[in-house]
Amino acid sequence: MCRVLQVSRSGYYAWRNRPESRRSRENRLLLVHIRTVHQQSDRTYGSPRITDELHGRGIRCNVKRVARLMRCEGIRPKTAKKFRVTTDSRHDYPVAPNLVNRKFIAPRPNQIWLSDITYVWTDEGWLYLAAVLDLHSRRIVGHALSRHIDSALTETALSQAIHRRRPERGLIHHSDRGVQYASGEYQKLLSSNGMIGSMSRKGNCWDNAPMESFFGTLKRELIHHERFATKTEAKQRIFEYIEIFYNGWRRHSSIGSVSPIDFERNYQYHEEQVSINAC
Repeated sequence: MCRVLQVSRSGYYAWRNRPESRRSRENRLLLVHIRTVHQQSDRTYGSPRITDELHGRGIRCNVKRVARLMRCEGIRPKTAKKFRVTTDSRHDYPVAPNLVNRKFIAPRPNQIWLSDITYVWTDEGWLYLAAVLDLHSRRIVGHALSRHIDSALTETALSQAIHRRRPERGLIHHSDRGVQYASGEYQKLLSSNGMIGSMSRKGNCWDNAPMESFFGTLKRELIHHERFATKTEAKQRIFEYIEIFYNGWRRHSSIGSVSPIDFERNYQYHEEQVSINAC
């Protein structure tokens, strides 16, 4: 072997008997933490989020080092796949103006909610998911699954969000202009709770980008990598992903690389401190 590799025998034995370097030991230990976080994220985190999570656990490292170790060990996040449009805007219902107008900033909770629908395949057929997202924290505050893509689906998701959050009147509710959101029953639910309707322009997904981003993340990290034998199984896994992982654990780059629930807790703590100081 030494002859083939053109190294001396003494050099080979010196290398073999040399103790492991400090850097090598640190990399080996860091890899253990990287693999742990990667598995805990259900293999969804790339190097930036893994680095943020390690920092949150008191482990010092930089993103380039984490990326290099992941690349060398073949540790990769799940990849995305395309998904189809579920919006049907061929109806005669009134269409609300675009009040959000791509200004995806909400200084406080329950100020702007975004809503949309996507689809999930199971061995028993299609399921449709409607979700409501609070723009302030990117938290999913309401969601519902059904075999039918109708206004009852979107009404269930919105009713859940209203029951959970009890928003004050004046909240802006933004969606696409599909029949499920433009219908008389859905609009009645908005108005009876003091919400102001806002809708995207026709065929423009960028007008509801944060909601599209959530669905893209859900599909990339869960739906495209699992086969759901039953609709019940799909509902359970999606519930766990949204309520436990996405809302409570997954770090979100647009809110300072913390989870939506932690972001809301930090906001509430800050508001309480301001109130105490004012007194």
